[in-house]
Amino acid sequence: MTPENSWWSWDHAFAVLPSLLLEGFKITLIATVLGTLIALVLGLVVAIVRRSAPRFISTPFTWVVEFIRMTPLVVQLVFANLVFSPYVDSSLSIGIWVLGIHYTTYMAEVYRAGIDSVPQGQWEAATALSLPRMRTWRAVVVPQAIRNTVPALGNYAISMFKETPFLFVIYVPELLNVAQNYGSTHFRYTEAITLAGLIFLAASYPTSLLIRRLEKKLA
Repeated sequence: MTPENSWWSWDHAFAVLPSLLLEGFKITLIATVLGTLIALVLGLVVAIVRRSAPRFISTPFTWVVEFIRMTPLVVQLVFANLVFSPYVDSSLSIGIWVLGIHYTTYMAEVYRAGIDSVPQGQWEAATALSLPRMRTWRAVVVPQAIRNTVPALGNYAISMFKETPFLFVIYVPELLNVAQNYGSTHFRYTEAITLAGLIFLAASYPTSLLIRRLEKKLA
């Protein structure tokens, strides 16, 4: 047995690891995947609206996007939890939507840059062929824009994964929250927090390498 006053205890490490992996990491992964899907879809919608809608529609969109992007994620989580918790049973659902909407503002800018990178000749060719506006977006512009933005979108997905610990402010049992709960119960934080950090590293670093390789391939 490892002495309780030692810096590291393998007994506590092996005791906390299953709960970190089975409980905390599962919640973290669910929040990241669903939040990313929300951000990917809403980000594209926001980018298209800001690019093509009349000014009286695009201007309010711009104000809302800038407001969300310029306010801290933690504040948004606490505010949304206070407002919606009486109507939503799960704090995780609130957290997923807040993460998704928060990162929508960043991914919308990525999409906007991708749309602007589409050569003007593509727009002119679609006009010359008398393609409807919707089909021009769907068949010509969006596929090229998404191809140019995949690496940046992937990087934001990784950033969202690394920011899921902020869900602890609304009592979502994600990876770091499980580690802290174990530490407060057993008065041993080192093992739990260290293992949580290693799990984050093991999940995010290989993903970043894949995105970097994809970026070079698409360049």
